[in-house]
Amino acid sequence: MYMKTFLAIVTMALMMVTAPARADERPFSTATLDQLLADGQPVAVDFHADWCPTCRAQAPIVRQLLSTPEFKNLTVLIANYDTELALRKSLNVAKQSTLVVFRHGKEVARSTGDTSREGLAALLRQAVT
Repeated sequence: MYMKTFLAIVTMALMMVTAPARADERPFSTATLDQLLADGQPVAVDFHADWCPTCRAQAPIVRQLLSTPEFKNLTVLIANYDTELALRKSLNVAKQSTLVVFRHGKEVARSTGDTSREGLAALLRQAVT
């Protein structure tokens, strides 16, 4: 009994120490985007719609990529495609499942409809390299 408890505690402690850094994924807000861009932080805006099958396919891939050390400094802001009309217009986004990537306060890449891990990794990589 004590040995199992001890091993469980040690295992959890090791997982916490060795867990990869996690990038930040949060709901879009204008203030957050403005601050990240002003600070020159790597950021991607993900135009997501709950009804969109492509968006639903992209989401777990993006989350998986964000759990890797390569993207530990990247912030992904999830913008509701249906309600963020002003943002869509300002970034000239015409379709859901669009990701717009910024580095040093400037747009450096965008993609619409890509559901491949390799393609999404290459896209997000442009924010952090």
